[in-house]
Amino acid sequence: MQGLIGKKVGMTRIFDEAGRSIAVTVIETGKNVVHQVKTIEKDGYSAAQLGFQEVDEKKTTKPRLGHFKKLSTTPTKVIREFKLDQGEQVNAGQKIGVEILENVKYVDIIGTSKGRGHTGTIKRYNFERGRETHGNTNVRERGSSGANTFPARVFPGLRMSGHMGAERVTIKKVKVIALDKESGLVFVEGSIPGFDNAICYLRKNITKQSHTG
Repeated sequence: MQGLIGKKVGMTRIFDEAGRSIAVTVIETGKNVVHQVKTIEKDGYSAAQLGFQEVDEKKTTKPRLGHFKKLSTTPTKVIREFKLDQGEQVNAGQKIGVEILENVKYVDIIGTSKGRGHTGTIKRYNFERGRETHGNTNVRERGSSGANTFPARVFPGLRMSGHMGAERVTIKKVKVIALDKESGLVFVEGSIPGFDNAICYLRKNITKQSHTG
């Protein structure tokens, strides 16, 4: 299995063998349930559809509920497909845990960043403040956009104030520090996108594994 669905619990610290403090993010994956298995013969590719966070049928949409009943699996809040490792065999209803990351040193983490609302250019792009002397009132404003008679327009992609955050973010090559198989927890180095209890996806970083051996 190439990945797992998890939930960001929060941040803490772990001390290594040398006594150095390492800031880590705790991700709770628990046991992902296999809803559906995609095969090359039937679907054209090999993958497994995983589910995370079991929910009551009343809180599930009718299309998804029909999907779960057809597969005879428990309804879950989140579903996502992950590719299977070469030669790996899984069955519908099987539980997948953090044991698939036992010999994995690095993972890619996909999540949704925190929403910051409408922000100015100082917060959004780290612009500098304007001077506050000699009657200048343009302190935190962006200033001129640079357009004149020619080209008489603002070029697309110009950094201006606007909505910040609430975007899909992928952080690659995040180091796996430790695993807790009993509690279904993954400890990764540094921070990851999203607020506490936000859903995130862990995916094995194949490129990093091959370079590090």
